[in-house]
Amino acid sequence: MIHAFIKKGCFQDSVSLMIISRKLSESENVDDVSVMMGTPANKSLLETTGFWHDDFNNATPNDICVAIRTETADESITQAILQQLDESLQQLAQATGGSQTLLQVRRWESACQKLPEANMTLISVAGEYAAELANQALDRNLNVMMFSDNVTLEDEIALKRRAQDKGLLVMGPDCGTAMIAGTPLAFANVMPEGNIGVLGASGTGIQELCSQIALAGEGITHAIGLGGRDLSAEVGGISALTALEMLGADDKSQVLAFVSKPPAEAVRQHIVNAMKTTGKPVVALFLGYTSAVARDENVWFAATLDDAARLACLLARVAARRSSLSTTGDGVIRGLYTGGTLAAEAAGLLAAHLNVAADAQHHHGMMLDAAGHQIIDLGDDFYTVGRPHPMIDPALRNQLITDLGGQPQVRVLLVDVVIGYGATADPAASLVQAWQKACAARDHEQPLYAIATVTGTERDPQCRSLQIATLEDAGIAVVNSLPEATLLAAELIRPSQPLSDKSAPSLLEKVAVINAGLRSFALDLQAAEMPVVHYQWAPVAGGNKKLARLLERLQ
Repeated sequence: MIHAFIKKGCFQDSVSLMIISRKLSESENVDDVSVMMGTPANKSLLETTGFWHDDFNNATPNDICVAIRTETADESITQAILQQLDESLQQLAQATGGSQTLLQVRRWESACQKLPEANMTLISVAGEYAAELANQALDRNLNVMMFSDNVTLEDEIALKRRAQDKGLLVMGPDCGTAMIAGTPLAFANVMPEGNIGVLGASGTGIQELCSQIALAGEGITHAIGLGGRDLSAEVGGISALTALEMLGADDKSQVLAFVSKPPAEAVRQHIVNAMKTTGKPVVALFLGYTSAVARDENVWFAATLDDAARLACLLARVAARRSSLSTTGDGVIRGLYTGGTLAAEAAGLLAAHLNVAADAQHHHGMMLDAAGHQIIDLGDDFYTVGRPHPMIDPALRNQLITDLGGQPQVRVLLVDVVIGYGATADPAASLVQAWQKACAARDHEQPLYAIATVTGTERDPQCRSLQIATLEDAGIAVVNSLPEATLLAAELIRPSQPLSDKSAPSLLEKVAVINAGLRSFALDLQAAEMPVVHYQWAPVAGGNKKLARLLERLQ
């Protein structure tokens, strides 16, 4: 049996009503309770789910429809549910964020007046009304995030094209995640600050990618959601192109990371071309797509979210190191390794970065000898005849390093520091001494950068952290891996990319939000101490679109 009643003129967001439904369903003598606004879509849902009652024919989109499924005909159940509903709605009305009462308004104009610095509207109203509200926001030159789904494809395209013409961004519809300038929008995580700008057409994909970046010890600048349909053939990646342009102009975002579900092929290629124009390292993850190459110019292709995060963190560390050094963008690289396998891997990695061929013969331990760049294995038999292995006695390597003082064309030195039993007591100290001699012999305009990896553990006699401290205190860059070491070396001899001549949009500096729809989103923003006003939106003219348009013309 279905008992039903209508609460007139009391619009509430759908999530709040879902929570209330669940709470009321736990009431005594009740099997289930459904609480929904009286929109056409919701009425249809009530009918298909078996909660329909003829009284609902008289409900408007501003009315709450309550259906009670129970075994008893006792009408007192309806009164009990009504009382509980009133109590729940009162609690919603008194909701606060943090220690302050949430700023709420009932008119769009009032929202704009209360927050004149607003540059973003977060929309989570019913999909059939979302586009109209988004257009109101664009009229005010506000960026839009549409959490709402069930927005027509035609409306999405029209909104995004209009925003593009105005230099604005429309995220969504069906965009569930964004973190811009430290502002949590919809589903968001508290992220450490860093130099990675994230964007994508996958909400949970963005969250997982960002989480993995944080777990790896790096952070983000922004995370921009696009909506699930943005990379479809029909939409054409309009918002993706805008977001790439925004992050490309943001000097804080030194590395970009992109994630999406499988896009249309033509759109994917268009997006990749746009990534190239940013001039920044970009990690691209198109789920379900396997690239024939690992890298295309500045675009690095990932296969999984974990892979994308790992690549983004690697590039972020390199970019941070690169930006802290004033390089001239010329010269060659010299690698002097005590470990043969380390020399071999470094040679292969560096050859790929520089687009040169590694030495196949390895004559006299020469693992790479191309275009003036050299990687040498000093543990080769050629160097150990009549002298100890360089891990035992680093004298030969130290001399070769010192000699670099007279070779100004060598701008980057790659070295390994291998510790443990059998190795010299303090390899870092002797390495520093030799490198400092080489630097002292050079002109100030011809620096010699040194990049080291340390192989060993804290419990080794030399202690890994002490060796790293010795190197870094002297100014030698210590990195975690050979991929990072060789990539940084390659970047140091490349000309620096000029800073963007475009100014970053104000949206990336500070976000101020007009929230329309889910009250919880506004409360989250207030708790994060972000400027927000909650627009208590309700369908104009009881949801009668014809009458609403007439009223709009009369205003």
